[in-house]
Amino acid sequence: MKLRDLTGGIHPRTAVVLHDLAVTLLAWWLANTIRYATLPYGQHLDLLSWQTLIVLGVQGAAFFWTGLYKGLWRFASVPDLWNIVRAVVIGTIGIYLALFVYNRMEGISRSVLLIYPVLLAVLLGAPRLIYRYWKDSQLDLFHAKRSQRVLVIGAGRAGEALVRDLRRDARYVPAGFIDDDESLRGSRLQGVPVLGNTGRLPELAKRAGAEMLLLAMPAADKEEIRRIVGLCEATGLPVRMVPRLDDVVSGRVPSNDLKEVAIEDLLGRDPVKIEWHAIRLHLTGQRVLVTGGGGSIGSELCRQIARLGAAELTVLELSEYNLYRIEQELRAQYPELVLHALIGDCGDAAACANAFKVARPQRVFHAAAYKHVPLLQDQLREAFRNNVLATRMVAEHAVRHGAESFVLISTDKAVNPTSVMGACKRVAEIVCHAEAEGHATRFVIVRFGNVLDSAGSVVPLFRRQIAAGGPVTVTHPEISRYFMTIPEACQLILQAMTMGRGGETYALDMGEPVRIRDLAEQMIRLTGKQPGRDIPILFTGLRPGEKLFEELFHPLENYHATTHPKIFEAAPRPLSAALVNTQLARAADAVAAFDEDALRHGLGTLLPSFRWETGDTAHTADVLPLQRGGSETAA
Repeated sequence: MKLRDLTGGIHPRTAVVLHDLAVTLLAWWLANTIRYATLPYGQHLDLLSWQTLIVLGVQGAAFFWTGLYKGLWRFASVPDLWNIVRAVVIGTIGIYLALFVYNRMEGISRSVLLIYPVLLAVLLGAPRLIYRYWKDSQLDLFHAKRSQRVLVIGAGRAGEALVRDLRRDARYVPAGFIDDDESLRGSRLQGVPVLGNTGRLPELAKRAGAEMLLLAMPAADKEEIRRIVGLCEATGLPVRMVPRLDDVVSGRVPSNDLKEVAIEDLLGRDPVKIEWHAIRLHLTGQRVLVTGGGGSIGSELCRQIARLGAAELTVLELSEYNLYRIEQELRAQYPELVLHALIGDCGDAAACANAFKVARPQRVFHAAAYKHVPLLQDQLREAFRNNVLATRMVAEHAVRHGAESFVLISTDKAVNPTSVMGACKRVAEIVCHAEAEGHATRFVIVRFGNVLDSAGSVVPLFRRQIAAGGPVTVTHPEISRYFMTIPEACQLILQAMTMGRGGETYALDMGEPVRIRDLAEQMIRLTGKQPGRDIPILFTGLRPGEKLFEELFHPLENYHATTHPKIFEAAPRPLSAALVNTQLARAADAVAAFDEDALRHGLGTLLPSFRWETGDTAHTADVLPLQRGGSETAA
């Protein structure tokens, strides 16, 4: 039954006002009755007197002034009760002043004004709480009949807030909390019991008859999330989670949104500490050019650069659709930003010159590149043209136009390259080292590994394969890769930009490498299926140019730690500038003539260890993986 039904069709808010005025009259009458009940002569209160009208008028005004009618009885809670107390106290003070002015409080005992607010607060608050309890009881009964029983993992603030939201949602009914805090064992939150710790999750889920698990630990670190999700998978029940705090604060997701546990929640690392002040000093009020600004990394760089207060941002992008998408987003979110969106190829001399003429950049981020290893393996000419010659062209224009800094987005595949893509990115690094000599522009190279959910990466591929019922294709049972989230990679790129003095190569700490087979199995389990049984995994063999594992540094680079714990610096491997310039001139001629044999010869001259016959690298020294202490250990 609805409140409108109970009030004979009166608008609910009008009914609440009438209720509160009636309760005010009742409280005033009771206060007088109690005060004079013990006196032998008693005293009669005239309900139609000016005194009563003053009480109703002043108290009613206090109700409206304190915003008492902005709340709903259905969701009455502690803040509403506090608002009632405020309204009652303010109203009592107002009544005293009004009656004092009216008749100097003649015939009214001061003790009535002490009894009245207590009675009124109880008479106003009790119906609201009773109504909410009644509605919640009805909803719980409805839920029990039609909804899924869920266990909430995490009995903190997020869990308590989640249960409050679930009570208003017909789809779920909370069956209990799971929490590792033993002091909460046997207690109740919002009437829901805390059943036990996560170690007993499979047993408790079965005992509670749970049909779904809800993870309410938005502040938990990645290790804890991985541990809890592993326990959840043992129950065979679907798992949902509340969003992380930084996603809520940034506005990416609403606070009450329940989402499936994504592989990013398990593989991403905890947020890194970024020196935002130093980054703002380098970007606020600056003119910035981002090449490849419509790609996965480039578009996120544009977002962060705009958010940090760049005065002008020029985006040079070959893909019309990608450029349109990032332009629309930036114009909507940062209307004050001076934005230039240019369609163009970095390797086109005229387009590049025009971009620099429009941008007049102080900071250049070169993110434009071809990156798909298997696709580029048989297309040396395009890989070299876009990843090497275009890089040189952008670098030369940065020097010519007096840019203060130039950041090359490189890759771990440039270390001991076994692929055309990796070899071309390594030559791009060499080009930047050569350009850094004798010029005021600071050249900085930043390397990192695979980026989670970037275009063309393994994660979206696995998602599509799992959605299609499999098989999920993995090249080798032992192949592993480093992974990093897109926002974290871009934040560390910006941080490295502030650290570079010119000519440095920085590598981002990618954490521990992840076996691709484990990644595939985890993604299958997150969909509620079992790898091998529901979704097969097919090992297809290593593709040309593909490594079993990637490295972030070459043995001869003598990497060392920097002032930032997540950024390491490699010493440059010197190469004759004359040799570089000569080979690049010949390579440009070979690209123009589409002479891939000449390109192979030139690339072999610049990278003698690269073997074209097999696509493998002749390792002349042990490969050094990144160690967190900065020490060098042979793998």
